[in-house]
Amino acid sequence: MTRRTAVVTGGSRGIGRAVVRRLTRDGVRVVVTYRTSDDAAAELSAETGAEAVRCDQADLSTLPAVFASVAGGLDILVNNAAVNDPKPIAGLTPGDFDRVMAVNAKFPLFAIQAAIPLLRSPGRIINISTLNTVIPAPGGSLYGASKAALEQFTAVAARELAARGITVNTVSPGATETDLLHATNPPAALPPTIAATALGRLGRPEDIAAVVAYLTTPDADWLTGQNIRATGGLLL
Repeated sequence: MTRRTAVVTGGSRGIGRAVVRRLTRDGVRVVVTYRTSDDAAAELSAETGAEAVRCDQADLSTLPAVFASVAGGLDILVNNAAVNDPKPIAGLTPGDFDRVMAVNAKFPLFAIQAAIPLLRSPGRIINISTLNTVIPAPGGSLYGASKAALEQFTAVAARELAARGITVNTVSPGATETDLLHATNPPAALPPTIAATALGRLGRPEDIAAVVAYLTTPDADWLTGQNIRATGGLLL
């Protein structure tokens, strides 16, 4: 049996790092992208055997290098990398718009395009979105809008690629214990969030990685075009 191959974007920390760990533990060969965290990427490569590729999703010209080492075939694409710099609408600039949309929507769309000719059947595309597309947060207009676009790409790609046996799904985490969560939320916001979560805690990156891993298995063959809200019951 041919060993499966995956590309995971933004894997040097947080949810992406947990996804890389889980997939490599499941026997998948992983190519993982990172932007600036050389030490974290090197550490992850040493730990898991994943191949780290430097990539700046704000610059589409860095895309070909991501897929160069999987030219022989791809089984899984996980679009995880994203930026979130909360800012009220009154303070936004055209540059803010261009950067967030480029990183969170434009690059993932063209990553899907680049993956299409490489994906074997049954292939898997998994896009990481956010609960904030249905629970808007002050300051989150660009982040939410860019992720909503990614969710729409999921739905359309699921239709377009179904004939080849390729499934395309979204995983939308709720409040998850990551550097990004703490960088974009004041400490006082977290206890009410935990209280509103049915399972009574913040999510862990490994919780989200487990959902992603499930979507790569044959048990998930009948799931496509879905948005799985992995929130621990923050949204019911």
